[in-house]
Amino acid sequence: MSLQRYAAIWLACIRYTLTRTLMFRGDFFIWALVELFWTGVNLLMILVIYQHTASIAGWSEYQMILLVSTAMLIQRLLMGFFWTSIFEMGRNVRSGDFDFVLAQPGNPLFMASTRKLDPDSLVNSAVSLGIVIYAAHRLGLHPSVLDLALYAALIVCGVAIHYSVLVLTVALVFWLKHAQGLEGSYFTLADFGRLPSQAFRGASRILFVWIVPLVVVSNAPARTILHGFQPAWTAWAAAMAAGWLALAIFVFHRGLRRYSSASS
Repeated sequence: MSLQRYAAIWLACIRYTLTRTLMFRGDFFIWALVELFWTGVNLLMILVIYQHTASIAGWSEYQMILLVSTAMLIQRLLMGFFWTSIFEMGRNVRSGDFDFVLAQPGNPLFMASTRKLDPDSLVNSAVSLGIVIYAAHRLGLHPSVLDLALYAALIVCGVAIHYSVLVLTVALVFWLKHAQGLEGSYFTLADFGRLPSQAFRGASRILFVWIVPLVVVSNAPARTILHGFQPAWTAWAAAMAAGWLALAIFVFHRGLRRYSSASS
């Protein structure tokens, strides 16, 4: 199937999601407010902490706000474009309803992970981006066009890494009868992305910076805005995005071989 055909399918899914959102506008506003509340809680926590210290791991208050809001931007984009579909995939595999996805004329992972969007998360991704811009303004930063382009590219890499970790977690349902707890572990792993890389030492640095690169996800784009082009961080983020995405696709397709349909 051509890329043009996949794009047409994805746009049809977007139209369906927007139509459904307009049918349940109250639900949309409530969840948008809930996500906005959690964004406010994260910022309030930073403000409270920096009332008692001037620096954390070498990061000032507004540098930390820029880092955390970058992490929230990546997570909101992930939740907006893929979250609901991927978690629904896990439930459908357990129930046998995954047959519907396999019957569709397209790549199963694409069809399973792009069926639905969360407009409330996408709205709050714009809020997170606004906070990034505000923090950069307070820091007196003037990033170049190249820096902004690299920041956007690294955000895409970050979303790809989060997507891969989420697919790998949910794909365990092909081997395990119940994987609800494992699915929830994504939240715990994602929280590490809100911390500066300098806060990790020894084994924890090897694990969360070099092996499971959820710290790189937010630190790489934030450093690009703060300090300009960072060759090592940029190359590592791109390599990790490609590597983890390839691993997620491989594990997903291996899991498909173990899938027992509803009819069996």
